[in-house]
Amino acid sequence: MAISKILYIGDCGAGYAGKHLKQALDYITVPEKTGGGRFVGSLNCQQEKVYEQMRQTKEQFQKTDQRQGYHLIISFVEGEVDAETAFEVIGKFAKEYLGKDYEALYAVHDNTDHIHGHIIFNSVSFRDGKKYRYKKGDWAKEIQPITNRLCEEYGLSTIEISEDRARKSENYKEWNDFRDGKFVWADMIKRDIDAAILQSATYESFLSVLSDMGYGIKNAYRTEGKYLAIKPMGMSRFRRCKSLGENYTEERIRERIEQESLSSYKKIQAVQETKIVRCRVKRYKRAKMSGIQKRYFARLYKTGLLKKRPYSKAWQYRDDIRKMQKLQEDYLFLARHDASTVGDIRQAAAQMADWKKATSREKSRIFKERARMKPLFDIAAQLEELQECENCFKRGETLFEKEHEQYEELSARLAKEGYTAGQLAEFKEHYRSEIARIREKEKAVAKEERIAARILAEITAGERAGKPEPEMRQEKQQEKKRGQKEKSR
Repeated sequence: MAISKILYIGDCGAGYAGKHLKQALDYITVPEKTGGGRFVGSLNCQQEKVYEQMRQTKEQFQKTDQRQGYHLIISFVEGEVDAETAFEVIGKFAKEYLGKDYEALYAVHDNTDHIHGHIIFNSVSFRDGKKYRYKKGDWAKEIQPITNRLCEEYGLSTIEISEDRARKSENYKEWNDFRDGKFVWADMIKRDIDAAILQSATYESFLSVLSDMGYGIKNAYRTEGKYLAIKPMGMSRFRRCKSLGENYTEERIRERIEQESLSSYKKIQAVQETKIVRCRVKRYKRAKMSGIQKRYFARLYKTGLLKKRPYSKAWQYRDDIRKMQKLQEDYLFLARHDASTVGDIRQAAAQMADWKKATSREKSRIFKERARMKPLFDIAAQLEELQECENCFKRGETLFEKEHEQYEELSARLAKEGYTAGQLAEFKEHYRSEIARIREKEKAVAKEERIAARILAEITAGERAGKPEPEMRQEKQQEKKRGQKEKSR
């Protein structure tokens, strides 16, 4: 599925009102995130001068203050879409939603597992000077329906639109603070609440434990509002506990304090442990690691000390978490490919390149096959739309005679090709699953390529700094000996 989100970009005062807008435009066009700049486009403006043109529009209509622009983010399911397709979807969305009224810059970021697109557009229309206004419900009425329809055109999954999702736009600065991380506040808060409940005998002691963890607490006794709300260190706003789920409302927390405790938790653990009657452990001889693998394992182990820090303060260590994730990826790559020398890593990288070409050929074949079937899929879709009218006609409602004739004509065309609507539905589902499979495979190969390139770049940087790896020295000596043997022959 693809889900859209809209944020507003505020001003920075009279000195440099468009600072946040300029930073946002620069951020979404970073070459490392946009396939070297291939996945960047513009609407109603020149790509190279987009900020200058947006500013000139504001000055022309004397609307240089307050909200400077809006930032739309469209995120796709992991592995469901490639960067090229996402770029087409984002471009069509921008053209349809913004039309001929607003200057916009859009881009697709393919540097993460979840491919996503960004659209930043001016808050002032260059055509009539009117400011864009986001009204409550616009997401459910306009933004997400366009996203869903475009996804259907490309065979991508969609999401159900409900009022729960139709929230007002958020502040760009708040999103900007955590845009590069995999950080989820809700998960952290729920774990801390669970821990506080286990340690508390009363609701008052629960509040005290949360406070000791560094949480701010509001409406604890409903003196300031209806709902209990808390705020961890590092978060700018309070969050209502009920929004975390039915187990985290004030009433449910009070019930859980009476039912749950450390002693009861230990009893449950003891019961679970007594159920283990026999445990057979097959011991394997530990494999020896090469120098490169030892180095990455050691660094990964040291970074793993982060786990001993309090979970409620993990937000302070986002950079360490990212480094740990990269080190883990590097170590697992070396283990997967049994890479003990730099030559092994290069060989694995070359193998990834071959796999990428083979995957690309397979993907091209599947898309060509689906393209040949598209006219038949379109006929089946039209028949599905006319089905209700056909049912009414069969019940004797002659008002739908025209639709009945169209239905008969389409059915005859389909029968002439030797297919039924049911068979085409199965074919369509087959191609959808095949495309999802090949994209998942393509994503996995691309990730392996990135990891190999990262490891090689790090080793090369170390060599340039005058600190070559032991394996590299050994490999150079072996190459030198082989060269001397060949000369002697």
